[in-house]
Amino acid sequence: MTNQNAVTAGKRKSSLEKLGGQKFIVLLVIVGLAIFFSVMSPAFRKYTTLVSILDYSYYIVLMSIGVTFPLITGGVDLSIGTGLICYSLVGGYLISFHGFPVWAGMLVTVLFGVAIGLLNGTLVAVMDIPPFLVTLCTCMITRGLGSIIVGGFGITWPTAAQPGGWFRSIFKINIAPRVMLPIGIIWVLILVAVMAYVLNHTQVGRYIIGIGSNKEAARLSGVNVKIYHISAYVISGLFAGLAAIAYSAIFTTVQPGTGAGFELEAIGGAIIGGVSASGGSGTVTGSLLGVFVICLLKTGLPFIGLQANWQQIITGLVLIGAVLIDVIKKRREVH
Repeated sequence: MTNQNAVTAGKRKSSLEKLGGQKFIVLLVIVGLAIFFSVMSPAFRKYTTLVSILDYSYYIVLMSIGVTFPLITGGVDLSIGTGLICYSLVGGYLISFHGFPVWAGMLVTVLFGVAIGLLNGTLVAVMDIPPFLVTLCTCMITRGLGSIIVGGFGITWPTAAQPGGWFRSIFKINIAPRVMLPIGIIWVLILVAVMAYVLNHTQVGRYIIGIGSNKEAARLSGVNVKIYHISAYVISGLFAGLAAIAYSAIFTTVQPGTGAGFELEAIGGAIIGGVSASGGSGTVTGSLLGVFVICLLKTGLPFIGLQANWQQIITGLVLIGAVLIDVIKKRREVH
């Protein structure tokens, strides 16, 4: 074997090991959970259960796609959960009380998310404030702001039968009496593919990974670190806005003061999917798979008689396992 062939074989082996250590194992966990819950509960095998899992997954996956980028920089975005509710409340308020067309309300919802992402990124990258502190503050701000704007009352976006209710068919369409087709998964997979390309094959993605790997080295190599650092949080805000639209389309009423904890599921999904807890590595497709682990646990555990609190405990244990794997991998790379 020539040196070139040896190098190529080594690269292939490394890629397979990486796949096996991250996405492949998570995929096996998803299959294992699905089989386990199906065997333990015949009711879990119903089509309506699959639709429920997908309904719940849309907004969590969208948040997880976005938060993958600040996580890879070594930061975090804790504002996406309460932010999602705030953006949805604002968009719904403009539609319901000010006569905005639905498309305009959706646009405002997304732009609001981008604005908060820009604020987070500016405070982190330019003002050099720790990401945890910045996004914790904007988490509290968005939670209070949404409640103030709607006066503490829930907001209902147009139902499928009302004018403007077309936006709900983006995620689910009725193909027969009481049979819904969850087409939202198609759009989610398209967005996953697009953002995976952005992360792995564009300058923005490469520089974001570079910032997480070694911020000072990136700066010394001529990268405008502040701009690309900000862009990671803008992407997170953008997808929180898209998640707000998904949430509004799936659920009947949006209640102020909620959303706390959504961000933990999105971040947890990203970490389970292989995003390094210390930054510098991760994939969007891994985040997608990680979220489905959480969604399966949340949906499946009640079918076998366990309360929702068990989902939090088990998810926490899975997260600890994912972090330990990341730590062990980092130590092996050093040695």
